Amino acid sequence: MSETEASRGVGRTHDDAEPDGVGRDVVVDHAAVFAQIPTSYLVMSPVAPAYRILDANGAYLANVGRTLEEIVGIPVFEAFPPTAETLDEHGVPWIRTSFDRAVATGRPDPMPLQKYDVPDPETGGMVERYWSLISVPILDAAGRVVLLVQRAENVTDFMQESRRHDVERARGEHWERRATEVEADLFARAEDLAAALRAKDVASRRLASLADVSLRVGSADTVAELIDVVFGSGLPVLDASGGSIAVRAPGRDVLHLTVTASLGGDVQRAFGELPLDGPMPSSIAARGSLVLIPNRAAAAGYPGLLDAMAMTVEPTHAWAVLPLQIGPRLLGSIAVAFVSERAFPAEEVELLRAFAAQCAQALDRLQVRDAERHRAAEVQSIAETLQRGLLTSPPPSDDLEFAVSYQPAQRVAQVGGDWYDVFHTPDGTAHLVIGDVAGHDQDAAAAMAQVRNILRGIAQTRHESPAVVLGALDDALHHLRLDAIATLVLAQVRRSGDGSRLLLWSNAGHPPPVLQRADGRAVLLDAPPDLLIGARPGAERHDHSITLTSGDSLLLYTDGLVETRGGDLTTDLERLVRRVEEHDPARGPQALLEHVGARPASHDDDIALLCARAR
Repeated sequence: MSETEASRGVGRTHDDAEPDGVGRDVVVDHAAVFAQIPTSYLVMSPVAPAYRILDANGAYLANVGRTLEEIVGIPVFEAFPPTAETLDEHGVPWIRTSFDRAVATGRPDPMPLQKYDVPDPETGGMVERYWSLISVPILDAAGRVVLLVQRAENVTDFMQESRRHDVERARGEHWERRATEVEADLFARAEDLAAALRAKDVASRRLASLADVSLRVGSADTVAELIDVVFGSGLPVLDASGGSIAVRAPGRDVLHLTVTASLGGDVQRAFGELPLDGPMPSSIAARGSLVLIPNRAAAAGYPGLLDAMAMTVEPTHAWAVLPLQIGPRLLGSIAVAFVSERAFPAEEVELLRAFAAQCAQALDRLQVRDAERHRAAEVQSIAETLQRGLLTSPPPSDDLEFAVSYQPAQRVAQVGGDWYDVFHTPDGTAHLVIGDVAGHDQDAAAAMAQVRNILRGIAQTRHESPAVVLGALDDALHHLRLDAIATLVLAQVRRSGDGSRLLLWSNAGHPPPVLQRADGRAVLLDAPPDLLIGARPGAERHDHSITLTSGDSLLLYTDGLVETRGGDLTTDLERLVRRVEEHDPARGPQALLEHVGARPASHDDDIALLCARAR
């Protein structure tokens, strides 16, 4: 007979029996045991939320007054509907919460004494029942929960008798025995429950600490700060003695490693840079695999790891190394070191995974933000270079003295749209332009360059008034399919036949110019503005005019000079006029720009300024 047969009791004869007549290896009929054991059990599918009933033994059926045919295949809370007093504050049965915990943890979940009434098939009502319950997950060889069993001990008679005033009279031998059984069972359940609550309390404190660390991880502003939080706060919560973070270099198959002080400078110098395809656990995890090293014997399977462990300031005997991963993207890895050997139970691995996921999200956020800052800085540099290349110095003039200024915004990529321009046409007319193309990036700078150059070309070939020139600019942008919207003031200074100077201007939706007379008085040239350039081809445009005398100064500006966040434009313009009047016109146009343009450095928009003073 084979060893397997012997272990199963196959082929044994009566002569093989022990002296008491019972074979040592008799086959146990577990189905018969389950059916006849006096403790009641209910067997369910572990799939929430239904927890469909699969089987129940005779004791359970007797306790609930049902037959197997009546309940098998039915979700447990349909077969036994919960009452209001069995629900928590969210309307979820306490028993279902116990089922959920047992399935999630793979461990039995004892419950406090429960009152859970059951249907009475004879009356159709409910019968009061008290139960001592425990939810037991049944695991397969791989550790997966395949069944869920509820051990349900009916303690109703004990509870009812204990409430009666004539308890002493009612007690007999049967009652005494029953009370002892129930009290012993309740004591055992209380011990189990207390142990479970203690374990949950430790886990809860650990999770609460980890949640606090996660908040600090999420608020880190730099990768260095993230590493400080992980090393200073995260590793102690994980009961770790040290660790490292490996971050993949942008565009390279190389990891830059940062280690804790407990691992030491020798480890940092020797392993500060690792190849992504290398054999070290940090490299393996950075390629997407979880690496658990419970002891030094296991560490020997990773070339170089024992050397690294020998260098550490504090001894290490176990490691957990996890990927830092966002979806399919691998950012690096995090290694956690322990001073003693570690079994790595499933719940601890899940805690480590959760912490690694939080670190990965924070690292990804920081890397994305750094990349955006780098790109934005490049955009700002390109746009500002293009813009400043177009903001040329005004040409010399016998009639006018000029000053110009450009101040970029302090926020990244907030340049590109504002410009000024001064040029003369062959008939001797001086053209002064201030404009603002919608947008604040390299596209706005490019659009501004196109609008500026087309306007120059039209003015040079058509010696017309500002309104006519701006109308032609509208048409040109439309026919060239240039999708640009801009506010703009075009002013012309002409000599009239009597030698006086005439200022003509047309305003396409731009803040109005300010004219400061030679005696210091300032006036806002606030004639109603026309539509923005590019808003509607063929829009009607108007010219406005005023006479200039020697010493008069014309100030053109973009909206960044006057508009305040949450302010009123009329009030802002009145404030500008007052500031202009504070300026002594004898000091010249450059002094005027310095006076009106001075403001806090944290402004939100760029500013272009142009001042022309009649000689």
